[in-house]
Amino acid sequence: MSTRPWIVDDDLWALIEPFLPRWPEKAPGPRPVPDRLCLQGILYVLYNDIAWQLLPLELGFGSGQTCWRRLERSQQAGVFDQLHRVLLARLHVADELDWSRACVDGPRPRRKGGADTGPSPVDRRKPGSKHHLICDGRGTPLRVITTAANVNDVTQTLALVDGVPPVAGRPGRPRRRSEALLGDKGYDSNPHRRELCKRRILPVISRKGSPNIKGLGKLRYVVEQAFALLHRFKHLAVRWERRTELHDAFISLACSLICWRRLKKANS
Repeated sequence: MSTRPWIVDDDLWALIEPFLPRWPEKAPGPRPVPDRLCLQGILYVLYNDIAWQLLPLELGFGSGQTCWRRLERSQQAGVFDQLHRVLLARLHVADELDWSRACVDGPRPRRKGGADTGPSPVDRRKPGSKHHLICDGRGTPLRVITTAANVNDVTQTLALVDGVPPVAGRPGRPRRRSEALLGDKGYDSNPHRRELCKRRILPVISRKGSPNIKGLGKLRYVVEQAFALLHRFKHLAVRWERRTELHDAFISLACSLICWRRLKKANS
């Protein structure tokens, strides 16, 4: 990884720029900080997990408040969700997505309070949140949902499956469904199995009280890998954003960056 991973290269900026909301040409007040510099400030916070007010002014990103407001503005415009969808489509074109199976899981990031928090069942009931993630068979993140830490994993199964964005890039209808869904015993539910079958998805989920399905762990390791990549962005491993929509903006941006690295590797 680069020693300055928050620097946005020209190719990535060419993808992001068309999605950014435009500033009025004759807006009152001083000239706004360029979007590219603000984005680099947002990435600096995402990578280093610092408070917004500690963003180094000497790097030219503008103040932490400026970058925070730009993040809010971008999230309202759906910038990072659109970027994630475009990058998934490019990976689809490059045959870098494995639709034979999808994997789900839900570890818990720590958090201090705010919306979408609840008493953690594994951390002395401290308030916390949880990331629920679905990835393809190669560990590429397709969808992430943030809930309170005491929300059962199984309740988010269908939300994850139905929340996968339509991935275009090849002839025919955009792809949204994998052929199978792999999950541990936390996703054991006959009603959810039936709903997956209605969606023409084969549920491969171990049953509680029975031995694990043989070989399932070797196929599901990719979801642990996806979480490891996601939580390398330190601002996501410990959640400090009280507003869920801003935390989700960081998640979409992180997923996009993971896809971007995989696309660059595939094209190299």
